[in-house]
Amino acid sequence: MFRTQIRRMATTARQSLKIGLIPADGIGKEVIPAAKRVLEALGSDIPKPEFVSLLAGWEVFTREGYALPDETVEALKECDGALFGAVSSPSRRVTGYSSPIVQLRKELDLYANVRPVTSVAANPGDKPDVDLVVVRENTECLYVKQEQLTLTESGREARATRLITERASRRIGKMAFEIALGRPRQQVTIIHKSNVLSVTDGLFRETIRAVPKLSEVNGKYDSVKVEEQIVDSAVYRLFREPEIYDVLVAPNLYGDILSDAAAALVGSLGLVPSVNAGDNFVMGEPVHGSAPDIEGKGIANPLAAIRSAALMLRFQGYTAGADRIDRAVDQVIREGEVLTPDLGGKSKTQEVLDAVLKKL
Repeated sequence: MFRTQIRRMATTARQSLKIGLIPADGIGKEVIPAAKRVLEALGSDIPKPEFVSLLAGWEVFTREGYALPDETVEALKECDGALFGAVSSPSRRVTGYSSPIVQLRKELDLYANVRPVTSVAANPGDKPDVDLVVVRENTECLYVKQEQLTLTESGREARATRLITERASRRIGKMAFEIALGRPRQQVTIIHKSNVLSVTDGLFRETIRAVPKLSEVNGKYDSVKVEEQIVDSAVYRLFREPEIYDVLVAPNLYGDILSDAAAALVGSLGLVPSVNAGDNFVMGEPVHGSAPDIEGKGIANPLAAIRSAALMLRFQGYTAGADRIDRAVDQVIREGEVLTPDLGGKSKTQEVLDAVLKKL
């Protein structure tokens, strides 16, 4: 299970824990307050939380002409961590618009998106059917958003730059190996398509395979088994035999697709948490989107946001508080009496939150 401290960020005795809250768009405004309430209920397991409400998103863009205010970025630099809800980025090109979550990852150097996907076993002591972690490089690949549209004799032609660097590949590799060390199986699978993209994916693959041999790690990762998988085969095997995977490390685009696909294995995107992590800051973010079709109906599943708060705490070193949240969520799911419609239930967001608070 994903139940150990992952990164040893500064956890010296402090009186308070300053957390930025960015609900952003859609159901983000419903699930982030639920996560806030759970953090408040932890009592002495974490320093007293102080919350800073911040703006970002498509709605901000339509009002102000920018999706990520400078004030939000500067305020986050004074926080100990953050929670981000969801963003309603348009599928069409909109002049001047850039996804605020993508921009935040760059501004704060949150180079790793870590998404544990774990099913809940029928009995607390049993091994879950699905227990894997997708570690996604967060700053490069096609998401550098360097695109060009030109007019040729044959019509319009679009091109995009795909950036893979040794530096980014090495540090995401280290993150993956570090996470694997804290898990029973201690296995890392490198996801790539270097049989076709031999230069870019080739560099990603080669760099990560070399991580255990780096002089500065001094043999730390020698116990970790290294596997690799072509991305299309990885998707197929993910659905056929998810038990073969432990920690998967992938470039940005592959990691995005794989982690969303893996959510189907546990029933809903509304259950899967993530964090955007750097060396000195971590921001929790539920994997689901803004879900405009259910916005305002009070039926959004808050469990992914609540689990993201727990994952944020785990990266910060507050494992006792994270454990309490994870156990409470697992109990609610296991009992199956208070579930939102995405999980086949009829409960409201508030009812699920109340059930989790009761288990705490």
